[in-house]
Amino acid sequence: MTQTTNYLKSLSDFQNVEIGRLVGYIIHDALESGASDIHIEPWESTLVVRVRLSGVLTELVHLPLGLLEKVSGRLKVMADLISYQTDLPQEGHIPADPELGGAELRLSVFPTVRGEKIVIRVFDPRRRSFDLDALGFDPDSLASFVHLLTRPSGLILLTGPTGSGKTTAIYSALYHLSQRAGPTVSISTVEDPVECHLPMVSQAQVNRAREFTYPIALRSLMRQDPEVIMIGEIRDAETASIAVQAGLTGHLVISTIHSGTTSGVFARLINMEIEPFLLSSSIIGVVGLRLIRNNCRHCAQRYQPEASLLNMIPSDVLANAVFMRGEGCSECLHTGFGCRTALTEMLIADEVLRDAILQKLPTRTLQQIAVGQGMRTLWQSGLDRVIQGLTTVDELLRVVSAEQV
Repeated sequence: MTQTTNYLKSLSDFQNVEIGRLVGYIIHDALESGASDIHIEPWESTLVVRVRLSGVLTELVHLPLGLLEKVSGRLKVMADLISYQTDLPQEGHIPADPELGGAELRLSVFPTVRGEKIVIRVFDPRRRSFDLDALGFDPDSLASFVHLLTRPSGLILLTGPTGSGKTTAIYSALYHLSQRAGPTVSISTVEDPVECHLPMVSQAQVNRAREFTYPIALRSLMRQDPEVIMIGEIRDAETASIAVQAGLTGHLVISTIHSGTTSGVFARLINMEIEPFLLSSSIIGVVGLRLIRNNCRHCAQRYQPEASLLNMIPSDVLANAVFMRGEGCSECLHTGFGCRTALTEMLIADEVLRDAILQKLPTRTLQQIAVGQGMRTLWQSGLDRVIQGLTTVDELLRVVSAEQV
């Protein structure tokens, strides 16, 4: 269902509207709805505008297809791109402007057979909070995470798919450290790109065109006397090696890495030719993250999940479960869901796990050992939310694969 909101609703004629006004209204409505991304894409007969709300694309409005060139040209001018170039990808940045709601916008233009597809990533300072308590971690996971941040050295890794909350969690950790220690600790980052400016933190952005890469930046940074180092993402063996060595030489290093599972991080790094004894000595914790949508508190009602889904829930849990689902209302733009919170899988590298890493045991075995040592899995964390009526079984399965059940 198309969900035009206040600004676009005020337009009676999309075809003849002034293009700057139309683009401004699209951005304003996306901001008002709390969108993280805006997709403007030519379909068969319309130019569709979709927004990503709580991780899921939702149609905002359908425009006449003939407006594509004008909308694309306007956005390219705003991002200082080449407006007449339509056959090659382009990327740009639109600085924060009070007339556009005060949000920074990152623009990506991609040529398709029907015309250019435009995706705008939204960075709205009004909706950004770097309070650890606001992440939605369960109390035990939050306590473990804060404890890891008190360690003077070691490597903390956050893992999860794109859009799982890794950046927000890592910024919250840095903000927590800077507020706790004040000016007595030196915190430096290397990012691609810098998404938000933090107080009392020296932030650098890689620039491959100038050969300012992660490895080059990190080697120079090690001579800057940092105590805490944040690496935006470990993508290659060289960056991984520097991060591990930094964690071993008296620095607290926080970074992200893509891995299918939390325990799979070790296999990923071993494949980058990092020796197991270095991993077992440097990594102090791995945090698996997913973002799950909560039921809309205005329209949530009791419901009975399908029998096939109920079979996935232990019988002893079913007895006390209260299943709730949002029916859809104007408050949630008829999605049935409200804000998102984090599901966590907090893997603490204790002595038992270190021995298993040294032996190069399979990922599944490492996962079993971690669970045996008290780690709650993503599925277990999500199931707690389901039986409390905070989200649905379908939503849990959307963010946690069946293999992890």
